[in-house]
Amino acid sequence: MKILISSTFYALLLLSSPINAQQSYTPHSCSGGGGADDNEQTGLYSCNGGPTSCRAFLIFKSKPPYDSVPSISNLTSSDPNQIAVANNVTVFSSFPLNTPVIVPLHCSCVARFYQANASFVLAQSHTYYIAATEVYQGSVSCAALKFANGFEEWDLRPGMTLLVPLRCACPTSNQAGIGVRFLATYLVANGERVSEIGDRFNVSKKSVLEANGFSEEDDPNLSPFSTILVPLSTEPSSSQIRLPSSSTANWQENESTRNICVDIAKGTGFFLLVVAVVGCAVFLIYKTRAKGMVSKNDKNIIRKWTPPVDLRVEIASMDRVMKVFGIDEIMKATRRFSPKNRVNGSVFRGTFGKKMKLAVKRTRMNAIKEVNMLKKLYHFNLVKLEGVCENHGRFYLLFEFVENGSLREWLNRGNRKERQSWRKRIQIAIDVANGLHYLHSFTEPAYVHNNVNTSNILLNSNLRAKVSNFSLARVTERATAACVLTTNVVGAKGYMAPEYREAGVVTPKIDVYAFGVVVLELVTGKEAVCMEGGRQVLLSATMIPNNEENIEARLARFIDSNIKETGKMEFATLMVKLSAACLNQEPELRPSMGEVVSTLLKIQVHLQKLQPLPLLYGEHHQYEERTEAETNVEL
Repeated sequence: MKILISSTFYALLLLSSPINAQQSYTPHSCSGGGGADDNEQTGLYSCNGGPTSCRAFLIFKSKPPYDSVPSISNLTSSDPNQIAVANNVTVFSSFPLNTPVIVPLHCSCVARFYQANASFVLAQSHTYYIAATEVYQGSVSCAALKFANGFEEWDLRPGMTLLVPLRCACPTSNQAGIGVRFLATYLVANGERVSEIGDRFNVSKKSVLEANGFSEEDDPNLSPFSTILVPLSTEPSSSQIRLPSSSTANWQENESTRNICVDIAKGTGFFLLVVAVVGCAVFLIYKTRAKGMVSKNDKNIIRKWTPPVDLRVEIASMDRVMKVFGIDEIMKATRRFSPKNRVNGSVFRGTFGKKMKLAVKRTRMNAIKEVNMLKKLYHFNLVKLEGVCENHGRFYLLFEFVENGSLREWLNRGNRKERQSWRKRIQIAIDVANGLHYLHSFTEPAYVHNNVNTSNILLNSNLRAKVSNFSLARVTERATAACVLTTNVVGAKGYMAPEYREAGVVTPKIDVYAFGVVVLELVTGKEAVCMEGGRQVLLSATMIPNNEENIEARLARFIDSNIKETGKMEFATLMVKLSAACLNQEPELRPSMGEVVSTLLKIQVHLQKLQPLPLLYGEHHQYEERTEAETNVEL
């Protein structure tokens, strides 16, 4: 059964346009759209007969406060590891002003338009214009922001979360036929010409013109804060994109040097001040001489000292170093695994040092595979592995301690006032979807969690959700038609997709199916396997039977009483329709987690629009907490 969400949310599943034309260049405008074609009305590229999703790239120019891998990753909802690899830096690196930064994106066709979805929390002075031009530098248009969020300019309030559909596109079949594998969205600066942009990427002016709907004879004037697509046969690299003029770089270098000297002087006493000044002078002389050497023999020096690409990539994708704990330390922290410290099953709470609380998981299984996976993951919505211990063949995994326990426990016994909040339930769904989207689309290799259920979703003190328990996670293929088969079918009853349960097929769509069950639990408060008429039944079969499409009628019977009184049944209906799409018996008809995130963000924005204004002002600190966490590379 295929169910679509109302047009208010522009569609849940993919709707592709049958045409095969190249994209049309759209000049920058924040006048509200209303142009002749779809591109002008939405500020997005049309789905034009190419693939429904693809890997794409945004060329973003560094500008404070978005001038580091973590901050750019957070702004664009992209993977910091992939940004680091693409730019030959580490995940902690910062960039000089106006450095072109390659941002890999997952581009999807949603409601006839290609987009890579990000989210942005509005500050006091933000408008659509400021968000589109000053923050996102034209990678999203005012029309696209208004189209995606539905708010008029005067309705925007601080603390609101905007869905940001970043401009991206996938190659058409015609482009693929001539070897184009990727399209890079380039942010046009004042005065740039098509030929200059082509030279940056070592592609012909003709191919750039064709990709953007110009004729070969055109020499168009490009508008600042607009975007132009660059067709590429290989992924872009930082070495092929020229940096800004040397004068700007020299000014930044000299300014940086002066700041170092000022910091040294501030940190010294009067007696050491002279030493500091002399040290700065020597430092400046050394840099001047070194710079002179490079200007004379720059090619030879660069060739001699630039590390090989493989080494730079290896550094950029370096695993986190896991702390190795001793068994005595763990025994002391958990009071020798006292029952009073038990959290659940084989998981115990431990206090290390004076204040650091960690969750200690005991396992008899060889946990090396799980550890090797977890130390590569950086995401706010995945529980972080902090350390390991091995003692006489038994493994102990130490995770960040998540204060509010599991989602299942919260639905059963959580604070009733909190459970009455639709905003919190939808935010929990978004958090889980974001964590799974990261696993499916932004890790290398791609992973399937394979055990998504409400007992493996943990809530922190602010009720932000984190996916846990990766012991059954499997490597999978990103390609839609590709799959992995297993004969060892294990998982929680009520959550297993039919193709996995019956044939051992492992794809990201089995996580999508399980997520659909989680959404039903959020709406009804019931467990995946519940009692009805004195017998055990599957919640998914009860709520979404194959022979009945009247979801509203069933909701009246099954909706959680804690939220039934709020009078917002439309959100329950939308959430259940989303669940129904995730629970489709045919895997290829289920949405991807990226599409799920997009739909949930639209539902969240619609909910915010109906919220009383004080609530929006008083609760935006939770979004700020996430931004801070992601900036600290928990993403």
